Amino acid sequence: MWAGLFGRKAAAPVGVVLEANDFVPAERAELPADPLEQAFRQGRLGLIVGQRERWVNHPQFAARFDEAVRAIDEQFALVPEGIVSLALSIFDEPGQPEEDVLTGSFLLARHAVTNAEFQHFVDAGGYQELELWPEELWPQLIDFKDATGQPGPRYWKQGRHDRRLARHPVVGVCFYEAAAYAAWAGYRLPTDAEWQMAAAWRLRSAAHAQRRYPWGDGFDVNCCNLWASGHGGTVPVDGYAAGAAPNGVLQLVGNTWEWTDTEFRPVDRDGRQVVGSALLKGLRGGAYDSFFPWQATSTFRTGLEGLARVHNVGFRCAMDLLAN
Repeated sequence: MWAGLFGRKAAAPVGVVLEANDFVPAERAELPADPLEQAFRQGRLGLIVGQRERWVNHPQFAARFDEAVRAIDEQFALVPEGIVSLALSIFDEPGQPEEDVLTGSFLLARHAVTNAEFQHFVDAGGYQELELWPEELWPQLIDFKDATGQPGPRYWKQGRHDRRLARHPVVGVCFYEAAAYAAWAGYRLPTDAEWQMAAAWRLRSAAHAQRRYPWGDGFDVNCCNLWASGHGGTVPVDGYAAGAAPNGVLQLVGNTWEWTDTEFRPVDRDGRQVVGSALLKGLRGGAYDSFFPWQATSTFRTGLEGLARVHNVGFRCAMDLLAN
């Protein structure tokens, strides 16, 4: 099942021909020495607003806090409370078992984390900050390297992303890398139910209506980057505005699959749990090489081993509502 979803080799996006010796490394950003200013420049907005006591004595804290709140308001969108019906079976067929889950209001990033954003995490030594990683995973951190053996996503080189793909979603990161980045920036990953609520928009009302796709009920190749779109690779995260959810969240369908912070424990037609060789984490949304539109709906669920670092899986961040 999963080989068909994730087994194709990555291809270069249209207009960007990436060959073996054709790589333009991103330059290293110069950051101020001041910790608060540094965190702001790195995009760690959730850290700034979520750990006020850490900065409260800083002379610029009030101004930077207000700027961080405004930036979060621009970069994240409110997802209202609702109800989702999570499919419990690996089969996308009518009549399969489902579980209704209530979701509270939360904030979801308007786009997936980009290569440029993840670069800040790499440059800051995120792979060496053990407190960001589960202790049982520490021995495996040595394996989270790029194509040249440096800490970083699988397809980077010398710890750098290709700067022509700066605004493309970061890929080649496993679930734990995604979760570590989110924690470092002061965010979290969305749960499976939260992701579906953001895409299906099933508000708590008498109608209980939900969308098959974030933009509506009919598939439209102009609204998402799937196989039929013809790009052959990822596109910038701010593309396909026509496919946005009602709150402006982009590319919940297509471009890359997205990790969720939920274990994937499906059952077969006889109700028996399907298990993998390792812990499976939920994936949502489909990718640029998803051939069938039914694999990229608001409700389709699949999973992948949490340590997998593949060419078409990225992530986006979520956070709880800001307290007054």
